[in-house]
Amino acid sequence: MNKPALIELLAPARDADIAIAAIDHGADAVYMGASHHGARADATNTLDDVQRACDHAHLYGAKIYATVNTLVYDNELMEVERLVHDLYRIGVDALIVQDLALLRLDLPPIALHASTQCDLRTPDKARFLESLGFSQLVMARELTLDEIAAIRQATTVPLEAFVHGALCVSYSGRCAISQVLKGRSANRGECAQLCRLPYDLVDGKGRVLVEGKHLLSLRDLAQHDRVEQMMAAGVSSFKIEGRLKEVGYVKNVVAYYRRVIDKAIARQPERYRRASFGSVELTFEPAIEKSFNRGFTHYFLDERRPHDGMSMASIDTPKSQGEYLGRALRCVGNTLTIDTRASLSNGDGLSFIDSRGQFSGARVNRALGKGTVLLREPADIPRGARIYRTADKALSDLLAKASASRTIAVNAELRYTSGQLSLTLADERGNRVTHTLPCDLQPAAKPQGERQRAELAKLGGTIYRMDDAQVPGDIFIPASLLSQLRRETIEMLDRTHRITRPIDKRRPEDKSAPCHVTKLEPADNVANHLAEQLYRDHGVTDIVPALEAGTPANASTPLMHTRYCLRRQLGACLKGKNATALPRDLFLKTGTTLLRVTCDCKACEMTITHPE
Repeated sequence: MNKPALIELLAPARDADIAIAAIDHGADAVYMGASHHGARADATNTLDDVQRACDHAHLYGAKIYATVNTLVYDNELMEVERLVHDLYRIGVDALIVQDLALLRLDLPPIALHASTQCDLRTPDKARFLESLGFSQLVMARELTLDEIAAIRQATTVPLEAFVHGALCVSYSGRCAISQVLKGRSANRGECAQLCRLPYDLVDGKGRVLVEGKHLLSLRDLAQHDRVEQMMAAGVSSFKIEGRLKEVGYVKNVVAYYRRVIDKAIARQPERYRRASFGSVELTFEPAIEKSFNRGFTHYFLDERRPHDGMSMASIDTPKSQGEYLGRALRCVGNTLTIDTRASLSNGDGLSFIDSRGQFSGARVNRALGKGTVLLREPADIPRGARIYRTADKALSDLLAKASASRTIAVNAELRYTSGQLSLTLADERGNRVTHTLPCDLQPAAKPQGERQRAELAKLGGTIYRMDDAQVPGDIFIPASLLSQLRRETIEMLDRTHRITRPIDKRRPEDKSAPCHVTKLEPADNVANHLAEQLYRDHGVTDIVPALEAGTPANASTPLMHTRYCLRRQLGACLKGKNATALPRDLFLKTGTTLLRVTCDCKACEMTITHPE
């Protein structure tokens, strides 16, 4: 019988403190940046901080993945090589990699994961990446369940998929708009987030069809109700996006998905097992709608071509929409009454569309009960407006404190024979140790079992909790001796876990495996001579370097390549009944910048180019 698949909840962390919080709230693994080349310029960490996160994660059998997932220039290769050796030395479990040059560096045997920036969308590409020695493959966010299942059939290594968080409108790794228009490469961790700007949609004659909307700003991904289907399709690592998010967001979202995934595993324990250990106790009730979100979408998980009218974008605002409370019943001055059963608090933040059709917000000065609040300033809120809570003061206060504890179950057996007092501890991670102290003990005048169990269960200050303890209740054991034996045996248990903890190693490269293509375009992101050599070693004959490596952009260069379609978002799909609702020639305009929109109906994809 096959072993149960290990199911991993993978959390983001901007820094070590957030990484530790993610572990404490239930993450099986955390991904975080090191000092450079981490695809988030504002989320870098020192080696000491990464090691601190590793040390904490490893207590629970959890893992830390370091993001080294930017393109690397030739003059940076040796610097990256030194960084990888340092990360391996401090205990990082795997690297998340975009630039295939790393496979040609002199690296330690650290496991490598193919980043979502590798643009993995097909079984052929997945097979190629696996053949290179990647231990885990991060799939594109745009995939359907059927496409995931096809990749699963073509590969044997674990598959990672995003389950929650912000969506890039372009295929990851294939977005050049920031590089071309701003000189800031998304593939180098410097994305200018031009997709979140407001645009006018204009026709070929410059006439405005839609004014000032965030037409490329997608809603946030939320697959909480699709986790079991994703597991059945072959996903084993569920990734939360958000390496720039604050700690409260990470705590709440991780805790929420911990519960979802645990329930899914519990329904099929013969097929699935959690990837780390420990039980989590929370001081709050997790709710993803209470954290930053632009509204939620399943994106393309259910089908490649969503039905007309399905909204994937948040075109009114790129800001957080928050938790839906209800409709506005009346708003007079700064007094607002909402048709809601939610409990409101002083300091809550609210959002709504005002009478001018603009996204707006207000802060609660005082909650009066029964849905009525006094706002800090008068607000223009029409009757019937949908009211959302973008800041939940009560939850924020809870999350600002220690809000979770994670403990490892341990069973104890205490024995006294022939002048030897021994304690055996066995934990849920599979560790078992026995420690013995010589002593001369006497029979007890009264039963001692309850006192002995209570003394052994004093595990405060450790990560353990006592599930069961077998004790010799007819022997009197001084409390000081029990305390010493317990403390020293726990130290042995810790050492044993550190020594025996399994460590993933890099898989070997199949040198004979052919690449899935023979020609590479700038969007394939070859930025150095080692990446070029790797591809040539695997049969690629024609390579055009990345834009970042000096290839000039022109009017046909895709600035964005997307599965999201503006025409479908606006109800004017060229294959639908409302095809003529918009003209064929469409452009996006922001300031003086004009961008061409091209819809490939056969592939059901869209490209954005610079017509100038």
